[in-house]
Amino acid sequence: MKKSVLLQQIHDLLFTQYGQCTCPLVHASPFQLLAAVMLSAQCRDERVNKVTAELFAAAPDASSMTQLTPEEIEKIIHPCGLSGSKSRNLHASSVKIMQDFHGKVPQTMDELTSLPGIGRKSANVILGNCFGIPGFPVDTHVRRVLNRTGAVKSDSPEKIEAVVNAAIPPELWTNFSHLIIQHGRQVCHAAKPECDKCILNSVCERKSVKK
Repeated sequence: MKKSVLLQQIHDLLFTQYGQCTCPLVHASPFQLLAAVMLSAQCRDERVNKVTAELFAAAPDASSMTQLTPEEIEKIIHPCGLSGSKSRNLHASSVKIMQDFHGKVPQTMDELTSLPGIGRKSANVILGNCFGIPGFPVDTHVRRVLNRTGAVKSDSPEKIEAVVNAAIPPELWTNFSHLIIQHGRQVCHAAKPECDKCILNSVCERKSVKK
């Protein structure tokens, strides 16, 4: 089966299961999603949402975030882990947004990835969920599910993104990523995937899964 056909089947099956998804990170603005995405590295979304509730009460936008010191930010975001580097990146990005982008989160890949702590995956999350600009974020769930099904054969986020982008219409990219992440969290776990109740059973090659 062609990879493009397999990817389309995976999308359609997952859409049947989960439908139109939304970003699980609570945010009221592009800046708040940028901050939440930064904090989400190696941290569960549920914990990020608890921490950002306190963080955004103190600093809801880039301007107010620059008024906090990195040390003050670190105290608030400590439960998310890696708080030292995350606080420095968040403060530095807030300063850059104020100085270089007139206080607004930029809307291009190149500009977003110029911000400290924002890589291609994070930029795609922001572009797709805040600005309606098609992007396919590749995280650990996306990498695992697509390799396990046989739809891709690479651990490179850039290569996986390119394969999906060539096979799936742009308007579906953002939600397709959400669908795969949802499935990875609920069914296709890294350890002990629940293959018996997986909607992808009919198309999955079960790569690296003990049968």
